[in-house]
Amino acid sequence: MSKRDYYEVLGVSKDASESEIKKAYRQMALKFHPDKNPDNKEAEEKFKEAAESYEVLSNAEKRQRYNQFGHAGVGGAAGANGYHMSMDDIFSQFGDIFGDAFGGGFGGFGGFSSGTRQRRRRVNKGSNLRVKVNLTLAEIAKGAEKKIKVNKYVGCNTCSGTGSKGGSSYSSCGTCHGTGSVTRVTNTFLGQMQTSSTCPTCGGEGQTIVNKCPACTGDGIVKGEEVISIKIPAGVEDGMQLSMSGKGNAGARAGVAGDLIILIEEQEDENFLRDGRNLLHDVFISITDASLGATIDVPTLEGKARIKITPGTQAGKVLRLKGKGLPSLNSYGSGDLLVNINVWTPKSVSKEEREILEKLGKSPNFIPDPTAKDKSFFSRMREYFTQ
Repeated sequence: MSKRDYYEVLGVSKDASESEIKKAYRQMALKFHPDKNPDNKEAEEKFKEAAESYEVLSNAEKRQRYNQFGHAGVGGAAGANGYHMSMDDIFSQFGDIFGDAFGGGFGGFGGFSSGTRQRRRRVNKGSNLRVKVNLTLAEIAKGAEKKIKVNKYVGCNTCSGTGSKGGSSYSSCGTCHGTGSVTRVTNTFLGQMQTSSTCPTCGGEGQTIVNKCPACTGDGIVKGEEVISIKIPAGVEDGMQLSMSGKGNAGARAGVAGDLIILIEEQEDENFLRDGRNLLHDVFISITDASLGATIDVPTLEGKARIKITPGTQAGKVLRLKGKGLPSLNSYGSGDLLVNINVWTPKSVSKEEREILEKLGKSPNFIPDPTAKDKSFFSRMREYFTQ
């Protein structure tokens, strides 16, 4: 399904501050929260849409990629409904935003019903991974699909990622008594000061493992590898970063996986120099072709194209082949192929050729016109790009 603009979803402007984005998301999340809209599929979809928008816009790095490249910069392994975040992901990552609006719990999901609310244990998130993908201009023009083998942490098969032997050997943490946090009261000259921090014993999970899995020693993750298929959209640029959610390192003890960040590297091309969506190509013609005119073939990303050299063509003239450049990443249309004409001057000539050239040099047609102000290649380029 086609995704809406994330700023539009949250109803904020593109220069909205972090606090404005958080406030807008909280309003949307509370409006479409499953507890307020039981068995309402449309509300559930809007709830997920708002969460995905907040996930991107609340992260400075993802927001920058989204502002520059749109959904392609932060897209990834979306689910069948179009959103890559599940209800468990949303509540585990952003549950604190709801505060006490729903009794301090997250009813209706993850095994916690509205009638039996309790503090949801913290869910671990795996770290992100970064890979480089090298592309040719031809691949950039059409888009590409690359399969890469990634060494990463994966869920332990022995314990299904839980970290416990047998899958159920957990007990409430004796330090925080299952809350995941510890509170300390300090006496100061202003009175008592109360502070709350993550429990150092269970790391905020609220429970500890009684019998740890021997294969992963209780972490729920082991070193492994995965072959990942990466779909690169047409029109990407060198240095651009794409993101695939959930394809990074697995989270400890059945946690949420991190993201896979894909750095685009563009190979140098022997025929073309890239300038945004446009491609530049140098071609050399003889003095006779420049004087009399000719038809020549020039390379394009799709093969070859035939262009006409008009009689009297000067060195530095630029011919434009419309639409023969690269496609735009976030809009319709393609750039142009700009062909720079160079006139080849022989480095050595025979005696007979010299006599001919000396004779031609005395002809008025072969004497440069001092009043002609032919523009250089670079000035022509500047003029073209400012049109």
